[in-house]
Amino acid sequence: MDNSKKSDFDKVLGAWDILVIAFGAMIGWGWVVSTGSWIENGGVIGGVLGFAIGGTMIFFVGLTYAELTAAMPQCGGEHVFSHRALGPVGSFVCTWAIVLGYVSVACFEACALPTIITYIYPDFLKGYLYTVAGFDVYASWLAVAVIVAVFITYINIRGVKTAAILQTILTVIIGVVGIMLIAASGINGDVANLEGQIFSSESGILGSMFKVALVTPFFFIGFDVIPQAAEEINVDLKKIGKILILSIVMAVAFYALIVMGVGYVMSSDEIEKSMAGSGLVTADAMAKAFNSSAMAKVLIVGGMCGIVTSWNSFLMGGSRALYSMAESYMIPKFFSKLHPRYKTPVNALYLVGALTILAPFAGRKMLVWIVDAGNFGCCAAYCLVAVSFVILRKKEPDLVRPYKVPAYRFVGTMAILMSGFMVVCYMVPASGSALVWQEWMIAGGWCILGVIFFAASKIKYRDMFGILINVISDEDAAALQVSDFELNKALDTAIDEAITMALKSRGVAL
Repeated sequence: MDNSKKSDFDKVLGAWDILVIAFGAMIGWGWVVSTGSWIENGGVIGGVLGFAIGGTMIFFVGLTYAELTAAMPQCGGEHVFSHRALGPVGSFVCTWAIVLGYVSVACFEACALPTIITYIYPDFLKGYLYTVAGFDVYASWLAVAVIVAVFITYINIRGVKTAAILQTILTVIIGVVGIMLIAASGINGDVANLEGQIFSSESGILGSMFKVALVTPFFFIGFDVIPQAAEEINVDLKKIGKILILSIVMAVAFYALIVMGVGYVMSSDEIEKSMAGSGLVTADAMAKAFNSSAMAKVLIVGGMCGIVTSWNSFLMGGSRALYSMAESYMIPKFFSKLHPRYKTPVNALYLVGALTILAPFAGRKMLVWIVDAGNFGCCAAYCLVAVSFVILRKKEPDLVRPYKVPAYRFVGTMAILMSGFMVVCYMVPASGSALVWQEWMIAGGWCILGVIFFAASKIKYRDMFGILINVISDEDAAALQVSDFELNKALDTAIDEAITMALKSRGVAL
């Protein structure tokens, strides 16, 4: 059976599109709400160095993605890489894990957006409905979450290019707001503010750095959306790998500069006071840098854009991961349907979109648990991709690799160790990042659902289960057409010659 086919997707994404999709996915709401805790835990310089260390960890994982994406530019990314290296079972585990990560973040953003609005307009909450895990759910809060969820799902159904345009606009806003904070802090800040908060006095220099480094990789999840949409990218394959790495470097620089800017403009006492108040230290730093309380709201708007960019990217990634699994008959084939006009995985988008619409009804606290479980899934997938990277270098040494990583053994080993370390941190109670029992229930439930899908699809599709569809490029398709034409021409000539010879042997005059 020939499992090769020409891509059903439209190649509409340029270099800028995939850069903002990846960067926008990594720069969400965390830089607005978490900067204060980063400085408290590690200090300003400790926080900057912590992000450099965490960024290095992700950089090695990103290198494996860069090579594999350029070598196998197919929808599904992790699904294809792990299938080629580990087979159907390994591929199912890897892809199912990454889907949990994508869906969980998309669902969380649906709750985060209306929550942020309450920071800007405290009177926004109207129509109390019920309380879930201590979180009060209001009708106005739900309405905003549901309406925006429907809108973003609709944008993604309309096509990846439409989603990329939205991503570009919002990412530019985030960048402008971030640059404004960094520049104003540099002008109006004071080196005296760093006194007492260069490193954490409780943890020491190394402790300060690693306390921040331990949590930073979880803020870089999102660069892996690029491989999910690989079939829709109209860029030289070698550039795809470079852009993926560039997006990681940009995210590391952005986070580090934000930490530096906040610490340079706010003293330790001011940060402590802000943490005890709204907790939005970055917004308070913006207000002080410009000496205007209105600028705090400007920064929060930038944070809102970050929520939508992450939401948009993970909806895109999650739907395409599901599509790739359905293409391999690992989950119902229903999810591999493409929209007849927009060429987007419409049924997969309906599913992820429906989950983001329903998520706010569960309250924000439950969504925090879901995100932590999802991060665990992402890290597990990263580890499996790194393992696949090493295996494929040995298993398929002649595979064309437009972007080839040097010193692959070192890079692969570092990627496996570092991503594996992140997985272990979620499992070991003393790490400070271990999952709580509610999060283990979510992760366990997702595993059980995966087992059900695996078994049901195995029974229903039998030998079709786990097949890998190889997508051929336009150039390969053209070559195949030429080859087929030449083969048919040769066959016709051979048949004519055989007939002629047969007739002559019987004395038939021609």
